[in-house]
Amino acid sequence: MGVAGETPAELPPERAMTNLARKLRLVDYFALGFGTMVGTAWLVVMDDILQRGGPLGAILGFTAGALMLLPIGYVYGKLVKLIPDAAGEVAYTARVFPSGISFGTGWMMFLAYLLTCPFEALAAGRITGYLFPQLNSIELYRLGGHSVYLPHIVLGLIITGFFTWLNYYGIHASTKFLKFTTFTFLALVIVFALSGAQHGTVRNFRPLFSHTPLISILLVWQVVPWMMSGFESVGKSSEEASPDFHHRNFSVAIIMTIFAGLTFFWVVISSVSFVTPWQSLNSGLQFPTAVAFENAFHARWIVNLILGTALVALLQAFNANMVAASRLLFAMGRRNLLLPKMSRVHAVNHTPALAVFAVGATTAVAIFLGEAGLVPILEVGAVACAVGWMSACASYFLMKPSLLDRAAATFGILVTSAMVLVKILPIVPGHFSRYEWLALALWALLGLLVRIPAKSRTPGTAGVLIESPGASS
Repeated sequence: MGVAGETPAELPPERAMTNLARKLRLVDYFALGFGTMVGTAWLVVMDDILQRGGPLGAILGFTAGALMLLPIGYVYGKLVKLIPDAAGEVAYTARVFPSGISFGTGWMMFLAYLLTCPFEALAAGRITGYLFPQLNSIELYRLGGHSVYLPHIVLGLIITGFFTWLNYYGIHASTKFLKFTTFTFLALVIVFALSGAQHGTVRNFRPLFSHTPLISILLVWQVVPWMMSGFESVGKSSEEASPDFHHRNFSVAIIMTIFAGLTFFWVVISSVSFVTPWQSLNSGLQFPTAVAFENAFHARWIVNLILGTALVALLQAFNANMVAASRLLFAMGRRNLLLPKMSRVHAVNHTPALAVFAVGATTAVAIFLGEAGLVPILEVGAVACAVGWMSACASYFLMKPSLLDRAAATFGILVTSAMVLVKILPIVPGHFSRYEWLALALWALLGLLVRIPAKSRTPGTAGVLIESPGASS
């Protein structure tokens, strides 16, 4: 097990993990952070967001959440510069806490990244099935009232296989594809937002709040940890920075990601509210946002544009979250918190091959759960992010930085504590149901089961290279 506080550069040569490819630059880190943050959730749950807060309540809720994330992002920028370790929160907590806390923190963050992959894979089936209804056929079974169709499963497995191969092949190929999808997505968002500006009225914004202003903002603020998580994923690829990358740019990438995410949600919330009365969004429809634009335009092409934009978004989110999940799994294996085999790096591709395959295989299995099986776990994922952020801020505070930095860490601890409490306290609207508690308990139990074999092994196998066929031994 890595000694508390060790970074990869400080580990003994036989245990050091310096063989990941060093390719990434500022734009790559921005694409990773934004890609991890923004997938298809904005399309799927926009009606719920507006029902929670109304147009102004939603905008203020996201603004408050994003501004509260800035000090946390500041802390992460300091931590990544201080400890450039793919373990992220695991490495930060290892400086000041026992290994059990490091494992628990890493296991929760791993859940947040991992479950996004099958969520996006399933979203691909829903979106393409909406565009091509013939794909909504050959029902295999029903789970929780949701049909599971064979074409949706096949499409999800194809996407999973593609990104598993891409991430196995190399981080350069993965981030190149990610940059393409990220900037294509942003361009498409601008197109449909400008198109919507010609078909609507500001009267559709009324009433500005769905409840009292404070309750409206609070209900939206609750979902911000899930909707805007991802900025912290920058640290998961910190060991893959280009040799000429300035470490202060980690902070730049994190802050850019938070502001880009906030701007995106401002644009989408405003566009949807402008084109249709937000109370008329029918949550019983599969994609009420797309339907609202279709009703305003009286044309099908805008639906195709929005859903095409969502397809690009799910590709970027799937890819970015697979990068983050595999790097975290790899780093936890290196510290002997999980099976050390997870820390093996391919000798030619310089990727954590076994960790990538593990994420891909788990995603493939989770796809068969369908939407009903993933929703409760995704709710737990929102809390998982807040727990990870809290642990990082607490760790930085205990490292005794400057007074200003300690103030930022203290603020982060308070904000993330509130984020957790509003989901677990039964007196707060929108708290966990028994399904979320069950999902959390099952994930904790699974964590204990995977921790037992790692405890019984010595760390001597960490950092072993996987030889490719034909590579010299």
